[in-house]
Amino acid sequence: MMQPPRPKKLPYILEQHSHYRTDNYYWLRDDSRTNKEVLSYLKSENEYADQWFKSKRPYSDEITNELIQQIPDEEISFGFINNKIKYFSKIKKNDQLPSYFRLVDGKEELLIDANINLKKQEYYLIQSVAPSPSNKYVAFSEDNTGRREFTIKVLNTDTMDVLDDSIELTSGAPIWSSDNNYLIYSKKDPITLISDSVFVHKIGTNSSEDKLVYKEIDLKFNIFLSLSKSKDYVYINIDSTDENEIRLIDTKNPLESPIVFMEREDNHLYYLDHIEEDVFFVLSNKNSPNFHILKSDINTKNIKDMSVVIPHNDLVFINNIYTISNYLILEVRKNGLPEITIFNLITGSQSDISFEDHAYDVSLSSNNEKENLKFNYSYSSLTCPESIYSYDLDKNKSNLLWQKNIVGFDKADYEDKRLFVEVRDGTKVPVIFLSKVGIDIKNAPILFYGYGSYGINIDATFRSSILPLIDRGFVFAIINIRGGGEMGKQWYEEGRLLNKMNTFNDFNDVIKSVLNQNIGDSSKVFARGGSAGGLLMGAIINLEPSLYKGILSGVPFVDVLTTMSDPTIPLTTFEYGEWGNPANMNEYNYIKEYSPYDNIGNYNYPAVFVTSSLYDSQVQYFEPAKYIAKLREYNQSNNNIIMKMNLIGGHGGLSGRLNQFKEISEEYSFILNLAEEDNKKSPL
Repeated sequence: MMQPPRPKKLPYILEQHSHYRTDNYYWLRDDSRTNKEVLSYLKSENEYADQWFKSKRPYSDEITNELIQQIPDEEISFGFINNKIKYFSKIKKNDQLPSYFRLVDGKEELLIDANINLKKQEYYLIQSVAPSPSNKYVAFSEDNTGRREFTIKVLNTDTMDVLDDSIELTSGAPIWSSDNNYLIYSKKDPITLISDSVFVHKIGTNSSEDKLVYKEIDLKFNIFLSLSKSKDYVYINIDSTDENEIRLIDTKNPLESPIVFMEREDNHLYYLDHIEEDVFFVLSNKNSPNFHILKSDINTKNIKDMSVVIPHNDLVFINNIYTISNYLILEVRKNGLPEITIFNLITGSQSDISFEDHAYDVSLSSNNEKENLKFNYSYSSLTCPESIYSYDLDKNKSNLLWQKNIVGFDKADYEDKRLFVEVRDGTKVPVIFLSKVGIDIKNAPILFYGYGSYGINIDATFRSSILPLIDRGFVFAIINIRGGGEMGKQWYEEGRLLNKMNTFNDFNDVIKSVLNQNIGDSSKVFARGGSAGGLLMGAIINLEPSLYKGILSGVPFVDVLTTMSDPTIPLTTFEYGEWGNPANMNEYNYIKEYSPYDNIGNYNYPAVFVTSSLYDSQVQYFEPAKYIAKLREYNQSNNNIIMKMNLIGGHGGLSGRLNQFKEISEEYSFILNLAEEDNKKSPL
């Protein structure tokens, strides 16, 4: 077995607020990604990781094959209908990427085969496919690097030729004007990668002629576009963590200046649902942290003048609304679980759709056609593959329309449960478990998963990739730590900014309590997290390294203090509301106390496997590269610390599902080998 790489140390002094930090591995940052010395070092890390896996049991090959066997010979997506024509995707068993089709007069027409483009280059991904209202054109956005810098192209469906129209450095997901002649899209700043401008493109012209209709100058805000359900307006959603503003583009007159619906205001977030000419439903958190619903028109700019339809509820967080006839369909969260609530606008009565699983994920789904008194929703759980249902408001009944096919999966072979676990400050944190029926839970290796940032909900969605671990006797557990949004707005507030330590303490406290309840073998505790969840992984092992046998950390955000202090690093300024701005001394000092890279010490660290990508736009590659080098330098144990750096690809890893299967399989191979280290004969 070769020795781990030892990169050179070049002291680099960072100074803020009269505090000095020395970063010996700062030289690994190369924004051009062409420095030969840096690339050579990254390749040596990959070689070392490959050697480690070659010296162990080849679980990776076994698991990759099992994941492939889960796939049917051909998968067809549920799709959507645009002006009576159905659009959908297909992917064959041995395909890396989907092919996109439409159904015209009962005949399938191939629009785009993404696999052809992937064969021509190392990375390729189609982010969105958007037909024009008349179905004459299909706009699609593609990523050629993994950097999420999308190029928009247009397909003429009459000829099946791609037009010369090409728009680069966009956020993807363009929206059509109602007359099929214009595309509305947002563009990214080339340095910060923040979406900060909105353009209108006329089909058949050069993108240099596109009209700028809105430019955001405040770097704390990021733009995304969406289409109103009425299709009358494009919403320019100008978002920061705590406030936003929505401007409206009339799809009939896209070149006109956007109209401000309500001006931004500190600590005010709002979202719209436009139904008919003068009616808007407004989802607002003004004096309502869990949101309430108001009714308005386009001329009413003051929230005090809007009528309250559904008042604030301390126990119910409203995520989303959809209006159909005389009903409001609500996505809500109650007691940490998502629900769908049906509110009758005439009678004021409301009811919930009931679900049988202990924990699950449910959300409103696209309605293929405007059917009177029907809406679609998506449902899955740890033991139920993704499913699309139609709900009939007349009959108060759900009807299954589509379900993802997982070959060989039998729900009866698995069991799930949900517990609330008390942590050090008395807060009760939800935990969701999945295991094989009949295993010895007390002596089973256990993998904990967490995220805990941005108010994002980590729900019990079906994860087919986890089944090879479960089938080998593992217990899988999702911890809904503070910083996520699972238990409402306050849950998020208690895990961000100057409350961030709660996120890390919750995770460690829950694990110790779970083990004390005889769930999992205390000598075989593993944890996994990615991106902000990678920050979580770095923080928890700095706090309690002896708790863990092994750590899986994907694209980890681990150098928080340095990154948040540098506004030239992509997306940094947009993140101030989540982590804080180190220009503020209090926020600087707080981040310094938990930032994983800054708090690496002379500890007996567990085994750690970090994965990343050179072209990651969300977490720059040099963060995990520096982290691994420093972690290995300070580690006092004999446990292996390894890293795989994709030299192509981005935040989501390599392009293509078969390639991604190999990445997942390698991660699981890492912990499976660790789990059997102390056993002469593996129980797995």
